[in-house]
Amino acid sequence: MKILIAEDDPNLGSIIREYLEAKGYHTHLCSNGEEAFKVFLREKWNLCLFDVMMPVMDGFTLAREVRNHNKEVPIVFLTAKSMKEDTIEGFKVGGDDYITKPFSMEELLMRIKAILKRTERSDGTSAEQEFSIGTYTFNPMLNQLIHSGNVHKLTSKEVELLKLLCQHKNDTLERNFALRAIWSEDNYFNARSMDVYIARLRKYLHDDPNIEILNVHGKGFKLIDRTLV
Repeated sequence: MKILIAEDDPNLGSIIREYLEAKGYHTHLCSNGEEAFKVFLREKWNLCLFDVMMPVMDGFTLAREVRNHNKEVPIVFLTAKSMKEDTIEGFKVGGDDYITKPFSMEELLMRIKAILKRTERSDGTSAEQEFSIGTYTFNPMLNQLIHSGNVHKLTSKEVELLKLLCQHKNDTLERNFALRAIWSEDNYFNARSMDVYIARLRKYLHDDPNIEILNVHGKGFKLIDRTLV
């Protein structure tokens, strides 16, 4: 497993790199976002750790550039900020998780393991089930949402959430269940980030009038497929 680290604090960056390498991961440490993006383009990475506040190119800008080239690689933000707006911005630009400084190396490792466990794919296994959503085809294994021959690449969080909605099609997906299944914890910040992803999925599915993601007040969400009603 290869992890790209972008952290401008040389002491913290070295500690993270040495700890993860001691745990068996291959890492590359960069001191700013511009350097990290150049390194990202040269190799394939299993996960990215990006500090938010960095010189030359900040973590959010870096994540946007990465997402323009790769929709799948998980991105975890390291931030000294705990403002709600910063957390939501991180998810809007394609982040999969965030961890607020100061944090323990054990907590960081557990977050990384949880994300990699969700995104890993076993070689030699059959492709995961495809889902029909009205005139759309959703392939979780390939992170693809296909409509009229156009292929849209989804992020790992978008895949997990859309898959849960498909598994509960025309039925209510409880908010608390989805938060625990995807984010591992039901709290305010994760709930707001899930709302961001729901809004994205609505945008992706808007070309079929028979498809709608409804808010179920006090409960969760419902993926309505009127072609099945």
